[in-house]
Amino acid sequence: MAKRITNRADDYSQWYLDVVKEAKLADHSPVRGCMVIRPNGFAIWENMKQALDKMFRDTGHENAYFPLFIPKSFLSKEAQHVEGFAKECAVITHSRLMSVDGGVEVDPDSRLDEELIVRPTSETIIWDSYRNWIQSYRDLPILINQWANVVRWEMRTRLFLRTMEFLWQEGHTAHATEQEAVEETLKMLEVYRTFAEEFMAMPVVTGVKTESERFAGAVDTYCIESLMQDGKALQAGTSHFLGQNFAKAFDVKFQDNDGEHKYVWATSWGVSTRLIGGLIMTHSDDNGLVIPPKLAPTQVVLVPIIKNDDQKSQILLYAEPLVTGLKKMGVSVKVDDRDNFKPGWKFAEHEAQGVPVRIAIGPRDMENGNLEVARRDTLKKEIIPIDGAGLYISSLLETIQKDMFEAAKKRTSEATRHVDTYDQFKEAIEEGGFIYAHWDGTAETETLIKDETKATIRCIPLNGDKTPGKCMVTGNPSAQKVLFARSY
Repeated sequence: MAKRITNRADDYSQWYLDVVKEAKLADHSPVRGCMVIRPNGFAIWENMKQALDKMFRDTGHENAYFPLFIPKSFLSKEAQHVEGFAKECAVITHSRLMSVDGGVEVDPDSRLDEELIVRPTSETIIWDSYRNWIQSYRDLPILINQWANVVRWEMRTRLFLRTMEFLWQEGHTAHATEQEAVEETLKMLEVYRTFAEEFMAMPVVTGVKTESERFAGAVDTYCIESLMQDGKALQAGTSHFLGQNFAKAFDVKFQDNDGEHKYVWATSWGVSTRLIGGLIMTHSDDNGLVIPPKLAPTQVVLVPIIKNDDQKSQILLYAEPLVTGLKKMGVSVKVDDRDNFKPGWKFAEHEAQGVPVRIAIGPRDMENGNLEVARRDTLKKEIIPIDGAGLYISSLLETIQKDMFEAAKKRTSEATRHVDTYDQFKEAIEEGGFIYAHWDGTAETETLIKDETKATIRCIPLNGDKTPGKCMVTGNPSAQKVLFARSY
């Protein structure tokens, strides 16, 4: 297979698109800004979904489904919410088409009495239901998650990272007390951190957003932020403490055990197929996709090196106990015995698609009782005995998972700097990476920095240095350093 992937150093944006294409993850769709998620890409999303869904269930959540269409009046009930999403909404105004001269046109008589909004997020439609579900403190908490698609009318799109339609999960919970809701918000933030680091092998910083970066309608927005290989940040997940804003907007009250009627407290939280973009940009290289074993649709691929059908049968028989043993250990294994492709072509294809471990077996390996094992993350190869190879490969997958996280963590650490002055900041931001600096807490200073440097405050970190200081721009007091970066 000829090299079809642009080097990262030459053109990072094109490299990203090349990796998506060569790994057969997604295609552009006929609808501008939307994408077709191909089986390889969807399999990664399904693995993400499976892992996250278990984590949600283990923390007491249940899945439900709510309508794709939302009455326009619902969005106007929470002023901050509608203001935040107004320019991103797709609006349905008519209910049918009619045939005209061999084509179709919108039937003008089918105009809806009230326009419908294609779901940009589900707070409003869900809280309308919660009003009917909640009467007493005995009905609380409600811990609901939804796997769904949403539409946000983006003008500039990129596969997985930003598309008009994307897949996601959105959790929506209702609680009797403020403390319970805040605890839920932070609990789900920790779920996201754990998933990002332990499954995606992607190190993240947890923190709270500034007011200008807060989710529309939230009291506080918490996030996980990760650094990509090009030095830009990616917001990989958010968890919102909504206070009583939506409860008041939709008049959702409960009677407590003293008989008093009170508004409930709310949270919402979500991650999306954007995580696949984050996975690509965290780990992949100039040869293609690199996937952490825990999320790889195929963890091990076996490629027989053969010249004729007799050799093929012998090698497959030789490898059968190993393949069976790996499957019993829960390892996803694929045997690539296609006749119409040469081994070198297969190697390049599986490399581009990010399969973590490749096994190659030829007649000489079989004679010597060996096999060749190649790691996708480091491209290192070694010859090992077939006896005991199952346990070795299973252990190797765990090692690869850990090594990928440590490599990403090291790269993030090396691209993280602390600065004290605005001049230092301006110089550092041109090099990319995470930058910690003091900020005086005002929207004016935040806007000035963004306008002059294109850097935003990614979050006010929950952990790390809490030492007070002086704002790098104004010299005014600053409670702690905050995290800056240019971002996707």
